[in-house]
Amino acid sequence: MGLLKKKDQEQIKDRLAEEMKDTVKIILFLTEDESKCHYCNQTKEVLQEVSALSGGKLEVEEYNYEQNKELAKQYGVEYLPGFVILDKDSKHYNVIFHGAPFGHEFATLLEDIIVISNGANPPVSQEVVEKLKAINKPVKIQAFVTPTCPYCPKAVLTAHFFSMINPEFISGEMVEASEFPELSAKYGVSSVPQMVINDGANSFVGAFPEKEYLEEVLKVL
Repeated sequence: MGLLKKKDQEQIKDRLAEEMKDTVKIILFLTEDESKCHYCNQTKEVLQEVSALSGGKLEVEEYNYEQNKELAKQYGVEYLPGFVILDKDSKHYNVIFHGAPFGHEFATLLEDIIVISNGANPPVSQEVVEKLKAINKPVKIQAFVTPTCPYCPKAVLTAHFFSMINPEFISGEMVEASEFPELSAKYGVSSVPQMVINDGANSFVGAFPEKEYLEEVLKVL
C-alpha cells in the first residue's frame, strides 16, 4: 500500500499532466543504515509514487550516500534523506530538500517540480529578480520547517525561487527541523518557519513577503 491516498493520487496525476511541460529529474541520496536515516525509505517511496503519476515526466535517480559523497557534495546534499531537482538538461538550480517532503511540504515538492519543468521561471517580481541576479557572493538559505506548519511552504518556496533565479550564487534548502535536532539546536530553531542565512550570519522567523525576505538575505552581503 502506497503512502499517497487514492484520491490524492488522482489529483496529483491530473495536476502534473496539466502543468508539467518538460521532464524533470530528482537526484536522491539515501543510506541503508536506518539508524542514520529514519525517513529514507518513506522518502524514496513517496518520490517513486509521484514519479509513477507523472506520465514519464519525472525520473528519480537514487544514490547511496556513503558511496557517492563527492556527488552529494556537488549537489549540496549534506543530510539524509536529501535530494535535488534538476531540469530536462540536468541543470541544477540549488533546489535542495533535507528531510522527508511530508505534510504541507509535499505541496512544496509538487510546486518545485512544476516550476522547474516549465523552465524554472518562478513567479517573482521583476524588481526582486534584478536584485537577486546582481548577487555575486555565495548565499545559503536554510528554511527550517515541520510537516504540520501551514506557513512553511511559502518560506521554502521563496528560498527555492531565489536559488532558481541565481543558482550560481544562491542555494535554497528545506530542512525538516524535527529530523535534524542537532542542526536545529545549533541555530537556535525554536519556531518555524525559521530561515538561517549563511550558517547563522543572519536568521529570521516567519514567512516574509519576497521583498522583506530579500532584504534579510542581503544583510549578510
